[in-house]
Amino acid sequence: MVRTILVCEAQVPFVQGGAEFHVRELVRQLRDQGYDVELVSVPFKWYPKSEILAHAAAWRLLDLGESNGRPIDLVIGTKFPTYFARHPNKVAWLIHQYRAAYELAGTPFADFAHTEADVALRERLVALDTEMLGECRRLFANSANTAARVGRFNGLRAEALYHPPRLAPCLRRGPSGSYVLSVGRLESVKRVDLVIRAMAHAPAGISLLIAGTGTQAPALQALTASLGLDGRTQFLGAVADDALIALYADALGVVFPPYDEDYGYVTLEAFLSHKPVVTTVDAGGPNEFVLDGVNGYVCPPDPEAIGAAIGRLDANRTQAAAMGDAGYDRARQITWAGVVERLVRA
Repeated sequence: MVRTILVCEAQVPFVQGGAEFHVRELVRQLRDQGYDVELVSVPFKWYPKSEILAHAAAWRLLDLGESNGRPIDLVIGTKFPTYFARHPNKVAWLIHQYRAAYELAGTPFADFAHTEADVALRERLVALDTEMLGECRRLFANSANTAARVGRFNGLRAEALYHPPRLAPCLRRGPSGSYVLSVGRLESVKRVDLVIRAMAHAPAGISLLIAGTGTQAPALQALTASLGLDGRTQFLGAVADDALIALYADALGVVFPPYDEDYGYVTLEAFLSHKPVVTTVDAGGPNEFVLDGVNGYVCPPDPEAIGAAIGRLDANRTQAAAMGDAGYDRARQITWAGVVERLVRA
């Protein structure tokens, strides 16, 4: 019988995002269901590229079979390279692998190019992932999109295991305001620049509120100024939970067009607030939930198309509200009880 569990996390110091919330909520849910759980965190640094294998090796050196003479019954790995740890009863619930070496390689969102050194490192990482994930008793992924990558690159079968977003119990419906909301890290792969450019094609009475921080903040602010959108765009920075809940509740809709996202809490947070989501055909995880014309709009990754979708939400607010309700009906079916049962039973 499983009683003691370790949840493994690769933590980038001073960074808090979906992956960090994911593992902490998993620990809380396991404790709430009576398991003795600890979170094992090791700092992760991916640059220069020579550090990547060193950090993977650090996890491989860890024997998590017991602690202070007490046996550990189950180890749950999450994102790269936590599943490198050694344990006879290891399960992976994969948030993502090192994406720059996988599907992002050769795109503007990664620093892996078609050079001899980069190709060799990429091949080594894929081979190691295949071996380490192959050690797992069961292999889960946080979305069908992530599971598909494992099959495509590693030849392994992963089961999609969805979980509610961290704010799920607190999110609520509110009136549809005169703004659309963008939530998430301000990094290139999240494509907030696409949302900003779309505002040039959206109704003049609609503004954009951007909640989040990241390395691309200065560039995005400069883009906003260059397009003359300062008066219609607000950068809110890091937003406390209560304020974020209120922002979701009062938005007309949520615009979320990342590139090949693993899962995307933002989609479910919007739906649980009864708000429609505007996303793109290449967004990845959001496409597992957003149905075009049913609970939001799925557009080409084009500012004009996204702006037109925002315009449709504004022009027919009754339909927009119905879309938000349809999204809520989809999102409320996802619970933590099912997640814990499947992970521990594995």
